[in-house]
Amino acid sequence: MTMPRVLLVFLMLTVLSATSAMAGEGTLIHNGVERRYIIREPQIAALDLKVPAIIVLHGGGGNAESAERMTGFTELAVPHGCIVVYPEGTSRFSRMRGLKTWNARHCCGYAMKQDVDDVGFISALIDRLVAENHADPRRIYVTGMSNGAMMTHRLGIELSGKIAAIGPVVGGLFGDEPIPPHPVSAMIVNGARDKSIPLHGGQTGGRFPDAWDGTPLKPAAYQGEFWARANGCGQATDSATAGGAVLVRTYACPQGRDVVQYLVQKGGHAWPGGQKGSRRGDTPSKALNATEVLFTFFMEHGRS
Repeated sequence: MTMPRVLLVFLMLTVLSATSAMAGEGTLIHNGVERRYIIREPQIAALDLKVPAIIVLHGGGGNAESAERMTGFTELAVPHGCIVVYPEGTSRFSRMRGLKTWNARHCCGYAMKQDVDDVGFISALIDRLVAENHADPRRIYVTGMSNGAMMTHRLGIELSGKIAAIGPVVGGLFGDEPIPPHPVSAMIVNGARDKSIPLHGGQTGGRFPDAWDGTPLKPAAYQGEFWARANGCGQATDSATAGGAVLVRTYACPQGRDVVQYLVQKGGHAWPGGQKGSRRGDTPSKALNATEVLFTFFMEHGRS
C-alpha cells in the first residue's frame, strides 16, 4: 500500500468512526498459558472494513490497564478508526494483575528467566485481530515503554513480515540483535536524563537491576542506527523542536521505511506527554507528546 493510499483510508475512517470505543477483554491460550489483553475497538470495526491496529506494551511490572492509562492511546486512536490492544506479559503470580514483564532476551524478570514465548503470543494475537477484529494485516503497529520498548524492538525484528512500524519509548538495544528480513519503519523516543536506560549505554539503572541478565545496553543512538541499517537508509540529519527541548534525528530512508529518533533533553524514564507509570516513577516531560507523534507516524506507514 502506498503512503497516499494509507492517508486516504485514514481520513475516511476519521470521518466514519464513532467517538466511543467498544471495550473488551480477551484471553488467548499460547503454549498452554492463558494470556490476557484489553481491546478497544471503534464502532466502525463492526462494519466490513479493515482498520489499523496498534498494540501497546506495558513496562516491566505493569499491566494492560497501566499501559492504557499511561499512554492515552485509546482516547486518541479509537475515534480515528483504529483498534488499540493492550496485551499483558507474565509473572510468577499468575492471578495478579500487576508485576508483569516481557521476554526481551536480556530483560526482564520472570519472562526473561523463564524464556516465555512472547513473540509467539503477540504473533498469535495479531492473527486473531486480523481474523476476528477487522484488523488490516498491512497496518499493524507496535509500541511500548521500557521493557515493553525492548519487546517492541524484538517484535519488529522477529515479526517484521507482520508489523508495519514500531515505536519503542525509553527502551534500548543490546547490540547482538539480528537484522530483520523485512524493513520496518521505526520512531524511537528516549529521555536524556533516564537513569534506568542510560543515554550512553552500559549497565542499566533503576530500582530493579537484577531484572536483567547483565548484558550492557548500547547507547540510545544505536537504536536509530540499527533500524536505519536494516531499512537501507542513508545519513541522518539533526534538528531541534520546542526551543531545543527535543532533539530529532531523521535518517534519509527509502520511501515507506522511515527511521526517526527523538531525544527529550529533560526527559527521564517516563512516557513523554503521558501519565506516570507508578507513584515512584519519573514525571513525564511535557516537551513532547509521544502518543501524538507516534500515532501520526503510524498512520503514515503501511506494509507494501
